[in-house]
Amino acid sequence: MTLEKISANKSYEGELIKYRFKSAALGGLPTQFNLYLPPNASEKNVPILIYLAGLTCTEDNGAQKGNFLKTASAEGIAILFPDTSPRGAGAPNETDSWDFGVGAGFYLNATKPEYSKWYNMLTHVTIELPQVIEASGLPIDWSRQSIFGHSMGGHGALTIYLASKTKQYRSASAFSPVANPSKCPWGEKAFNNYLQGGTEEGKDLYDATELISKHTDPAHILIDYGTGDNFYKQGQLLPENFLKAARGAGYDEVQVRVRSHEGYDHSYYFISTFASDHIHFHANFLKA
Repeated sequence: MTLEKISANKSYEGELIKYRFKSAALGGLPTQFNLYLPPNASEKNVPILIYLAGLTCTEDNGAQKGNFLKTASAEGIAILFPDTSPRGAGAPNETDSWDFGVGAGFYLNATKPEYSKWYNMLTHVTIELPQVIEASGLPIDWSRQSIFGHSMGGHGALTIYLASKTKQYRSASAFSPVANPSKCPWGEKAFNNYLQGGTEEGKDLYDATELISKHTDPAHILIDYGTGDNFYKQGQLLPENFLKAARGAGYDEVQVRVRSHEGYDHSYYFISTFASDHIHFHANFLKA
């Protein structure tokens, strides 16, 4: 799995590099990711924050529009921006709608045979990318990882963090996450199409609200959402369900913080407004 360097751009004295490689987790398909290395990565291995983007996005949305790089540079933290799905699998119905298939991998491992060869974004993000990047000799300290994301990627960040048996991530945060996917149309569609056990399988493995309700370890979670978000109004996000489950499981505002912001929508204008808060939040744990 050799990394091919596609491009590099200097930014805030660090460098944003785009790579391509053939992904075993995604059925041998080529995939791309962006990696931001802060200026101090030239001197030592640095901690890393993984950013998971939302529906229809690629590895570029967060890197170009998230407003993360300036604060990451100042804090000395690398950021990894993976893609959101395999591309070119030719799986059934994968290009028929914007909220399923291409651009909509939902950060799970598919169990339905028609998708399971390719749609393994969970393995891709949590195992394959760290292994490939480490093998390439890039200056990352993989013992210090945290994870965050937006919308579908917020769902991914929360579920990956809460379900990790190895305590792989020190903290998690999310912008406008799909926080209770087994109870919303986006999640039901994804689970019923990717998973043999449908919504029940998804509920057990990939629903942040269900996972936090059974979680017993310490947690470091920050969630932001906007009250002007149309997807929030339509019942796709359900952050209140997550907050209620977290409080029911005994987590206070220090451990699990959920903030609503009057009038903000679902866009990168919202994300970029609170981007620095999230980088600083993770820095508390990555640099401890």
